Amino acid sequence: MKKEKDIFDRIMELPVLRIFNPFYKKNKEILLYLFFGGLTFLVSIISYAFFNIQIGWNALVANIGSWILAVAFAYITNRIWVFDSNASTAADFIKEITSFIGGRVATLVIEELILFIFITNLGMNSMLVKIVAQVIVIVLNYVISKLIVFKK
Repeated sequence: MKKEKDIFDRIMELPVLRIFNPFYKKNKEILLYLFFGGLTFLVSIISYAFFNIQIGWNALVANIGSWILAVAFAYITNRIWVFDSNASTAADFIKEITSFIGGRVATLVIEELILFIFITNLGMNSMLVKIVAQVIVIVLNYVISKLIVFKK
């Protein structure tokens, strides 16, 4: 059975983008992960700035708040568009979401350690450290999602 084209497949068929279609088809998963990873990065950074700068939460607490929002966004987008989840039963779904959240908790611990060391202990700029930590976390999250959560 042929898979139905998603919105990104349709966008790539626009005349102006057709030249990139072979590259897109070959690298679709990583391109969509970069796109949605970028959006997740924005959700995380903007919510972190709001919690930390606007509300005045401690950097570590603000990071947990931004993590909750980013993980919810990432799970939905990764499940639907990036990794094309095959979870069809309740048991499959529970296994998938549990492993997704477990992987994200692991990278949250890494990120919290980075923030604790560089912001709390060394007094570095909160936003700069958060951005660098996010780059590290995005790479780790892709590997975990690809090899464990959404493996085919």
